[in-house]
Amino acid sequence: MAARAIDAPALARAQGRQARAIQAPWLHAEVARRMAERLQVIRQQPETVIDWWAHAGASQSVLATAYPEARLLSVESATAASPPIRAAWWSARRWRRQAPAIVEADLPARAGQLLWANMMLHAVPDPEAVMQRWQRALAIDGFLMFSTLGPDTLSGLRALYREAGWGPAHAAFTDMHDLGDMLVAAGFADPVMDQEHVTLTWATPQALLGELRTLGGNADPARFAGLRTPRWRSRLLAALAERASRDGRIALEFELVYGHAFNPRPRANVTAETRVALDDLRAMARSGRRPGA
Repeated sequence: MAARAIDAPALARAQGRQARAIQAPWLHAEVARRMAERLQVIRQQPETVIDWWAHAGASQSVLATAYPEARLLSVESATAASPPIRAAWWSARRWRRQAPAIVEADLPARAGQLLWANMMLHAVPDPEAVMQRWQRALAIDGFLMFSTLGPDTLSGLRALYREAGWGPAHAAFTDMHDLGDMLVAAGFADPVMDQEHVTLTWATPQALLGELRTLGGNADPARFAGLRTPRWRSRLLAALAERASRDGRIALEFELVYGHAFNPRPRANVTAETRVALDDLRAMARSGRRPGA
């Protein structure tokens, strides 16, 4: 599987901008609502729900409705877990038994029975490494649910840039089949991937660009290296306006990818010397299994 070409500092800058925003993007909240409809496949009632990158995920209300008795762990990257955000979440106390946000590096192993990650996987340099952290954070037999953007996202914007000779409009998004393979490689079982396409429209090119900025930024390493000029921006606005439909609105398509998987009981391959993590060994002992069985 080819490595994803990405500019990590550019991703971090976009993430920091989302962390400073008063509210999460509208699209994130809509995807959270749609993903919550898939919670009916989970029969178990989690005691603890891990909301990964919670600030931009816009998921607290749907999770509170689905699991009103559960404890919420709001997890952030080091970039987003700033004191102002922590204070805002702590003072809101919108969910019973809610704890303040913690940095993902501080999250203990096997911390929750449901790990929820809404619209954040496309904003990391190495999705498989994140999945490995998910697998460690999730309890044995726990359940993972996530959403992200797929390769068909912003195809119209890419075409516009290509026709104008402006280079890539954004970094490539990962195909859902590759994401499924990454889940298996990270230790998850029974991954299920699906997707849908939605079309958003805007009344003006300015409104379109404003909303796209809330969703991220161009982190493709091959993007234009310098700052764009006001003349270039005028050309971009004009090119977008030319793509307006008869009703005057400008449309762009987004591919929404959904995934879920289980965190299975660990199995250790028996060799001349077998090493098993302490947490996994305890899980084996509770289930009555032995390494390699």
